[in-house]
Amino acid sequence: MNKITPFLWFNDDAEQAINFYKRVFKNVKVLDESRQPDGKLFTATIELEGQRLALLNGGPHYKLNEAFSLFVNCESQEEVDRLWHALTADGGEPGRCGWCKDKFGLSWQIIPSEMMTLMGDKDPARAGRAMQAMLQMNKIDLAVMRAAVAGA
Repeated sequence: MNKITPFLWFNDDAEQAINFYKRVFKNVKVLDESRQPDGKLFTATIELEGQRLALLNGGPHYKLNEAFSLFVNCESQEEVDRLWHALTADGGEPGRCGWCKDKFGLSWQIIPSEMMTLMGDKDPARAGRAMQAMLQMNKIDLAVMRAAVAGA
């Protein structure tokens, strides 16, 4: 068992969120769940791309917000595009600089690993151009960032 597991509070749609994440991500497993007497999900622990998450249908008292996000390290622009579009579909919301929310209100950072390399360039001018390009974006576009770093 992980020593630290993010615990996410949902109103009453944790089961719908699990099913949604199963469609969006390739590796999702339900590790355990508990149900209320009426059969409705109460708690669940899932593994999402190797990260354990606990989910609770806790009612309307608390809402997910941008103070907590899940960072997804993407290997390609295609992966960024696929995840961004899936997470922002059907009620999700695009945000700035690679951040978005899914339709359940959970915040995500959809970040290509190459972006960190571009922004960490040893040449401060190149790194600065990468940062300035990223600050203008919603979904990260590596081609635009590469062009900015090259000075184009």
